[in-house]
Amino acid sequence: MLGRILCVAAYIALAPFLGGLLDGIDRKLSARMQGRIGPSVLQPFYDVRKLLNKQTIVVRQSQTFLLLSYCALMIFTGCLFYGGSDLLMCFFVLSTAAVFLYFAAVVSSSPYSSIGASRELIQMMAYEPAVLMTCVGFYLSENSFYVSQIVSTKWSAVTRLPGCFAAFVFILTIKMRKSPFDLSTSHHAHQELVKGLTTEMGAKNLALYTVTEWYENIFLLGVVGLFFINRNPGSIVLAVLAVLAVYFLEILIDNTCARVKYQSMMKAAWLVALLAGGSNLLILMLVK
Repeated sequence: MLGRILCVAAYIALAPFLGGLLDGIDRKLSARMQGRIGPSVLQPFYDVRKLLNKQTIVVRQSQTFLLLSYCALMIFTGCLFYGGSDLLMCFFVLSTAAVFLYFAAVVSSSPYSSIGASRELIQMMAYEPAVLMTCVGFYLSENSFYVSQIVSTKWSAVTRLPGCFAAFVFILTIKMRKSPFDLSTSHHAHQELVKGLTTEMGAKNLALYTVTEWYENIFLLGVVGLFFINRNPGSIVLAVLAVLAVYFLEILIDNTCARVKYQSMMKAAWLVALLAGGSNLLILMLVK
C-alpha cells in the first residue's frame, strides 16, 4: 500500500516535469530532423511560465471550469493507473476527461474551436476500439484488469499481446496529436484551423491545457511500459527503453507525414485495431 501511495505521489509531482522535458526533447529532435538548431529543451517550461504571467481573457468563464475538470480527471486517471487500479476504469475516466475538453472548446462559440472540437470527437471514435481491445487483451492474458496484478506476472504481456501493442502504439499518434492524425489541434500554427480546439484558449487556460497534456502523455507512455514490466526488476529497464523508442517513433512519424483527412484516419485506426488487436484477441481466446 505504501508503494502505491508513493507511486501516485510521484506521478502527481513529477509527471509535469517529465512531460515538459519530453516535450522539449520533441521540439529539439524535430528541429534537428528539419535542419534547424531548435529551442532549448527547457523551452516548454518557459512558455508555460510566460502564459501564467499573462492576463486571462475568455469569452465564457465556464471554459476555465471545464479545463480545470479536464485537468483533474486526467490527473485522476494517472493516479488510478500508477496506483495499480483497474485499467479499464483508467480509460473510462480518460474518455470522460476528453469530453470536458470538447465542451471547453465549443463553449467559446468560435468556429475554429467548434470545428476542432468536432474533430476531437471523431478522433475519439477512431482510437477507442484499439483502447478497448488493449484492455480486453490484458484481461485475457493476465486474467485481471488491475495494473498491480499485471506487473506481477512472470512474463511481459507483450509476448502474448504483440498485436494489441501494435494497435495501441498506432493510436498513440492520435492521442499525442502527431501528424498525420493531428486533426483537432496541432503543435504547428500553420494549419487551416489556426490552432483548432485551443484557438480560444489563452494565458492561464492554455497553460493549464499544456500541463494537462503532459500528464496525459506520461500516463499513455506508462501504458506502453505496462506491456513490458513483469515481476523481474530488470524488466523496468526494458520498459523504459521501449517507452523512449516509441516516443522517438512518434516524433519521427510527426516529421515525415502530412496531415490526412478524418476519413483516412478512421479507416486506418479501425483497420489496424481489427487486424492487429482483433486477431491477437482471437488467438488468445482460442488457446485458452
